Amino acid sequence: MIKKPSLPLSKQIAYSIGQLGWATLINIISFQHVFFYLPPESEGLPSLIVKAAFWGLSTIGVIAALGRLWDAITDPLVANKSDQWSSRWGRRIPFLAFGGAPAALFCALVFFPPDQTETTFNLVWMTIALILFYLFLTIYVTPYFALIPELGHTAEERLNLSTFISVTYALGIAVAANVPQFASILQEGFGLSKFQSFQYAIAMLCLFSAFCMYFPVFAIDEKKYCESVPSTVPFFESLKMTFKNRDFVYFAFSDLSYFLAVTMLSTGINYYVTQLLNEDIVLASQILPVMLLSSFVCYPIVNFIARKIGKKRLVLLGFFIFLIVFIYIFFLGSDVIPFSPKIQAYLLVIVAGIPMAILGILPNAVLADIAELDALKTGSRREALFYAARTLMQKFGQTLAVLIFSSLILIGGGIRKEEKIDPVTQKKVIDRERSNLIGVQITGPVAAGFCLVAIFLFSKYRERETLEEIEKYYKV
Repeated sequence: MIKKPSLPLSKQIAYSIGQLGWATLINIISFQHVFFYLPPESEGLPSLIVKAAFWGLSTIGVIAALGRLWDAITDPLVANKSDQWSSRWGRRIPFLAFGGAPAALFCALVFFPPDQTETTFNLVWMTIALILFYLFLTIYVTPYFALIPELGHTAEERLNLSTFISVTYALGIAVAANVPQFASILQEGFGLSKFQSFQYAIAMLCLFSAFCMYFPVFAIDEKKYCESVPSTVPFFESLKMTFKNRDFVYFAFSDLSYFLAVTMLSTGINYYVTQLLNEDIVLASQILPVMLLSSFVCYPIVNFIARKIGKKRLVLLGFFIFLIVFIYIFFLGSDVIPFSPKIQAYLLVIVAGIPMAILGILPNAVLADIAELDALKTGSRREALFYAARTLMQKFGQTLAVLIFSSLILIGGGIRKEEKIDPVTQKKVIDRERSNLIGVQITGPVAAGFCLVAIFLFSKYRERETLEEIEKYYKV
């Protein structure tokens, strides 16, 4: 079998910059969506939609659930269409070109409602803009991931691409998290209202994101670097073939278990800081950059070690470290850990950054190996469908995690707060008293249990056999 030429380093970087673009968009929605539409009264921003509907459930929560359901429906459909696509520009690049600009546009429009008061029109506007954003983001992201096994012709090349896009995803988080800082600069420098400065800051970042998303479109000649053979298998048969792959099934369900666990960590970080450690919520925003920094430091180390001992062992190690982190959560704020609450918090995120790096890089490379061997065996290149199926499992895991976490924290009394007047300063202070926190505490061991499930399932993946079979096919 004749191999296509390897992707030069400059084009690998161009490919990864595309992820910086869409990662910025999705994290703008994650960080700013709820805050923008239901801001705290102290922030001086207008409330734009009613706070509750549907049996008392948050309106934002209902819309977010609908968005997740919409994602679950469109992912495999877009994936299958991309797998079957045939054009002079290849199978994937046309989708990236079509999805990039509209995704950025509708992300911005989410934050440009027609009114600055609570109206039904704002809710309708937000829902439509959000659904269209998710649609065009799926059109971009699913084929984008499918390029990993097509551009990376060896396990090492696929690992490098996975490392690069993990770095740019983390950078996207950092960019999106700084919307308030950008808004503050605009407000002070141009005399805008806080509401307008927030909108324009997001619009500028969306424009930046669109620019980044077209780097792979213009830099990569898919026909030159990819073995791009359209699949002719019908959708449902293709989906059935994907889930018949034994290694993929073990991978997908271990991924579901992992995302169940890690979403409980991300959902619970504010609770761990304010409830278990009895600290102000500001500490949560201070420790998250430390976790990203810890992950950044580990990226080159993970890449190097994976070449030496293989991806499977390192992924299992990442699960084991997370297992320890989740058990550690149970003891946060107790006398068992002989450190101050702030040091306990920083220890949590520094150690968590290690498996975040491992599991941010390697699963994409593992799935690329699985998809590559499946294509060689079946003659049907369905890379996009493999990544869409993985994304579907991730979303199930994230949704279940939120449901489980929100149920567990109802157990116990939590932190009781009471406003008092300081007799010396005559200012209001908050007296915080620790009560029964077992509900928050047991989220750690429960997440650890899901890590054990992930370890068991991923241990079934046959990495050595997969890589050996791929090499045999290319030697023929």
